[in-house]
Amino acid sequence: MSIFRREFLKLAAGGATGAAAGGALSLGAQSPAAPLPGAGTNIVFDVRQFGAKGDGVTIDTPAINRAIEAANTSGGGTVLIPSGTYNCYSIRMKSNVLLYLDQNATILAGEVPDGGTTSGGYDPAEPKTAWEAYQDYGHNHWHNSLIWGDGIENIGILGPGLIWGKGLTRSEKPSQNPGVGNKSIALKNCRNVILRDFSILKGGWFGILATCVDNLTIDNLKIDTDRDGMDIDCCRNVRVSNCSVNSPYDDGICPKSSFALGYARATEYVTITNCYVTGYQVGTMLDGTWKPWPEGSKMTSPTGRIKCGTESNGGFKNITISNCVFDGCRGFALESVDGALLEDITFTGITMRNCTNTPIFLRLGRRMRGPAGVPVGTLRRIIISNVVSHNSESQLGGAGLISGIPDHPIEDVKINELYMDHFGNGTKEMAQRKVPEMEDGYPEPRNFGDIPASGFYVRHVKNIEFTNVEIVSLKPDVRPMFVLEHVDDAEFFRIKTAKGSDVPVFSLNDVQDFRVSASRNVKDTYLEKVDQNQL
Repeated sequence: MSIFRREFLKLAAGGATGAAAGGALSLGAQSPAAPLPGAGTNIVFDVRQFGAKGDGVTIDTPAINRAIEAANTSGGGTVLIPSGTYNCYSIRMKSNVLLYLDQNATILAGEVPDGGTTSGGYDPAEPKTAWEAYQDYGHNHWHNSLIWGDGIENIGILGPGLIWGKGLTRSEKPSQNPGVGNKSIALKNCRNVILRDFSILKGGWFGILATCVDNLTIDNLKIDTDRDGMDIDCCRNVRVSNCSVNSPYDDGICPKSSFALGYARATEYVTITNCYVTGYQVGTMLDGTWKPWPEGSKMTSPTGRIKCGTESNGGFKNITISNCVFDGCRGFALESVDGALLEDITFTGITMRNCTNTPIFLRLGRRMRGPAGVPVGTLRRIIISNVVSHNSESQLGGAGLISGIPDHPIEDVKINELYMDHFGNGTKEMAQRKVPEMEDGYPEPRNFGDIPASGFYVRHVKNIEFTNVEIVSLKPDVRPMFVLEHVDDAEFFRIKTAKGSDVPVFSLNDVQDFRVSASRNVKDTYLEKVDQNQL
């Protein structure tokens, strides 16, 4: 037995007779003096004592679920997964239970044929609902997962071990077949949840799907996966910190607000801080090789980003994203296209490198995937500050794409303290291109095609301000740095461009209340109204 494990067992069993109020025992933290009502004297339930083998072959799900049931029945406790490989199907979490993955412990998702199975396998997905069509299949079901909890509270999954979703599917069609699982961790209608310190390898469709989970802490996870890293859907009071997510095929950290609950619920009061999102080859973050995608491979644009959307029925409110690193992924996106109120967001202290998409993407649209009669949403009160982006894609806009729709502008955006450089090579043809509105289209920058701005393309926006911004084209680019279309109240201060450049800094089309001052290569100017002009 390792020193670490001996100390853990001593801490868990000695002195404390009950689990902490949240059911989550934290190493190094003092346990409460009073036990939970009905708790026994032994709060550690070793799954081997319940029949688990940990040999990587035996299906250990029944033993682990017996240990979880015993901990729950006793009033709460810690279920210990010791060193070993535990071949499992659906592990069912219960209230007041902490699942602890010891050093060198692996929960291995058991294999199931894509066609499904009528005996064994993962728990069946919940019955279809009337609102199933409003979001992807995976968002409507939780029980067909490796670890799931529904309607529970005061739980945690902790420890330095590994969850390996080897037997999970990452695609939509097989996940509808009986016995097939598609998520590593799925939680619905839960509260007081801690996920800390473990790793996920190939987590299925979702490494973590949290839907209507309040008081959620996700800390110090390493997720190296082939679809979404973590989706935080319709949740309130969420703290995501110190996490590394490599997810080249899909989004890394993705707040959503779907209609999966049968009603619209906002994701709100969220902080995402000190995180790293990237798009290397799957598995190479955890094994330390950090392999990029070779030239000529099918992977031309790794995803791996932080995005609010696309599911956006309930809204996103009061969200702060800070001190994060983006590496070889698609950057940052805010999207309201299904009637959501997307309001009061800050994005600050960010470094980006090798973005394969528009580094900053703000989109208010009219897809309206949801119940009929819902009005178009809002996207307003956004602050983006202290951002460095190096060597990003340029055809899609070297810095940002900010687009509302004609009768619903994005409002109240402040962007300051930015340095951003990109490939360049923008052509006259790109500068003259008309960008489609795509009001009801899927909100992805690539769907808009080449952007006529070398920096920011801004359309259907009211009240936007840029301060202390420098955008550099690494190769010559003949597009204006800023293209504004149908914009009301735009102010630019200390905008820095290359010395002596004869390329226009601004291209204005249907713009009101425009002001620029203290900027290189353009005179201080105020325009009350302009139909079309370049500066």
